[in-house]
Amino acid sequence: MVYYLGIDAGGSHCRSRLIDARGTILGTGETGPANARIGMDLLYATLWDAAGQAIEAAGLDADQVRTIRAGMGIAGISRPGVRDSLVDLDFPFASVAYETDAVIANIGAHGGADGATLVIGTGSIALVRVDGRDFSIGGYGFPISDEGSGAAVGLSAMRHALRALDGRTRRTPLSIAVAARFGHETARAVAWMDEATPRDYAALAPLVMDYAENDDSIARSIVEDAAQHIEIFIETIYAQGAPRCALAGGLSRRMRPWLRERTTAKLVEPQGDPLDGALLLAGYRAAPTN
Repeated sequence: MVYYLGIDAGGSHCRSRLIDARGTILGTGETGPANARIGMDLLYATLWDAAGQAIEAAGLDADQVRTIRAGMGIAGISRPGVRDSLVDLDFPFASVAYETDAVIANIGAHGGADGATLVIGTGSIALVRVDGRDFSIGGYGFPISDEGSGAAVGLSAMRHALRALDGRTRRTPLSIAVAARFGHETARAVAWMDEATPRDYAALAPLVMDYAENDDSIARSIVEDAAQHIEIFIETIYAQGAPRCALAGGLSRRMRPWLRERTTAKLVEPQGDPLDGALLLAGYRAAPTN
């Protein structure tokens, strides 16, 4: 018996799924962030934690673990030197294949066929496959990139809250709610920003979406700006020759109603999720149905 392990390691969380050769899910796991920025030691520990949860749930013994073929999609591994470092990670599996989290999202969305996936989560990146060639658009990292993402939306909310505290712009329910997290004290907000990660900023995005949906003028402007960036992403994807485009990522569902109808008409629903893509990366192929 051969087992397949898929891992989706992103900026907000790391998820795992273990299946057998028939595709039956035997175990799953979930841990915290696992992008390449956290350092190789912590990355390895987080990946192994997620994998171990799935393996424990499946009840595999050591011999069975050695038959596992793993596919892992990890945010940030395209940075110089990261892929070389991954080779040294000591997983007790038959094989391990690595790609970015965006690649496995695209593989899962289109079953490995040509197409594109725009991931809108903590960050944002488009992964495109045309004629079997993979390339990305955007995704250079926060704050220089990640347009339309949760982190970008949260950053805009913080800017608005600070300006409102200064009196440089009018207060709205959104600015009051954000400022309240820091006792309406600018110094506390600045101290938080000194240590804040993209995930911390992205944690503010649901709050912004809530207020935008309740017609807060500033929240609406933030979300509308994010939607414009997403639409530019989608137009660029098709201009680069992709035959289809799907959305993925934790913020995609809430952002979709803010896109113009002519844009949403170009979108397709994903065939599968990033973990499906990770399993395909690992080598899993579903048995043909009769």
